[in-house]
Amino acid sequence: MDILMVINFTGNLNDFDNTRFRYLANLLVKEGHDVEVVTSTFNHGLKIQRPPLDYKTDYKVTLLYEPGYPKNVCFQRFRSHHIWGKNVKKYLRKRKKPDVIYTTIPSLTGPYNVAKYCKENNVRMVIDVQDLWPEAFKIVANIPVVSDIVFYPFTFLANGAYRQADAICAVSDSYCQRAHSVNKKCKTTTTVFLGTELDSFDENTALEPPLKKEKGSDEVWVAYCGTLGSSYDLTCVIDALSMLNNPKIKFIVMGSGPKQEDFKEYAESKGVNAVFTGMLKYDLMCSQLVRCDITVNPIIHSAAQSIINKHGDYAASGLPVISTQENEEYRKLVDTYQMGFNCENGNAEQVAEKFKLLVEDKDLRKRMGANARRCAEEKFDRKRTYRKLVDVITAVNIK
Repeated sequence: MDILMVINFTGNLNDFDNTRFRYLANLLVKEGHDVEVVTSTFNHGLKIQRPPLDYKTDYKVTLLYEPGYPKNVCFQRFRSHHIWGKNVKKYLRKRKKPDVIYTTIPSLTGPYNVAKYCKENNVRMVIDVQDLWPEAFKIVANIPVVSDIVFYPFTFLANGAYRQADAICAVSDSYCQRAHSVNKKCKTTTTVFLGTELDSFDENTALEPPLKKEKGSDEVWVAYCGTLGSSYDLTCVIDALSMLNNPKIKFIVMGSGPKQEDFKEYAESKGVNAVFTGMLKYDLMCSQLVRCDITVNPIIHSAAQSIINKHGDYAASGLPVISTQENEEYRKLVDTYQMGFNCENGNAEQVAEKFKLLVEDKDLRKRMGANARRCAEEKFDRKRTYRKLVDVITAVNIK
């Protein structure tokens, strides 16, 4: 099959990333399909234009121009996505007709134009919902009535893409339900967590970690992995660690983003023993993560994130998690598997209390960590779960 993947946010598609799309594209190629990934010239995470690709992939990568934007919520971002969507439309017109197009939300203009193309050309369309737009933006700018009016055009685009889909996938049940609510073509939907491949994760843990200093026998390392941006409340974690005032606790922050220096300066101002490693290749991140003792999942109030990449990595590490995320789907996972603690969002005192409990009780850390690993094996192992995505994309009777 000729499979076209139209994805605005792909990450780097190299060894620095463990993205859903890189893994899925490689799976499809291994099964003998011709795969092309169409993505943006703009790197969303780093907020820069991508340099020329200097690595090889087993699938074709096509970069379509997008001007970019300085921050996640700004007018320039909407304009930038609009331009990228127009370029998707132009590219589809000149490309030979594929057998199926797999596309993702966000963004919106690209998937909407994919939907129109598929309808006009009788091409099968699979949509994979990674985040809810415009719902995520309405949370940030929540003005009753006004927000509904301002964001109506974006809702129109999202619904247009959802309605045309011949199959609906998503990273969580709630996202599937949103897309299915306006789609009359699909009888069922498919939820596949972002996850990771446990075999590869475990192989990576044998590598020498980036931090060469050995951990002292009485030290406890707290790990955060991911973007250092406005959606992640690392200030709450830093406040909690500052309250404990325990020099034996070290905060290991793995990742990069627009607020990296702000978080670093804040940790220094609070006297927290923190190490910022910057962006790590995925394999090195795994090797560092498993040498820690506790993971943190601090997401800001009312954030739209559901089940995200770090959840799978944290569970795979076999470490307990302290989470402030309000999403009920993830909170239920933490409670059901008893793999850590859910805290009130933004409540540094409560986070500090749970840190203290885990720091002082090594046996509790081990029990909760074992439960986390069991969750990874049952819910996050891509070797098992991504078979569902391949089956959906390649199914002959999708229409």
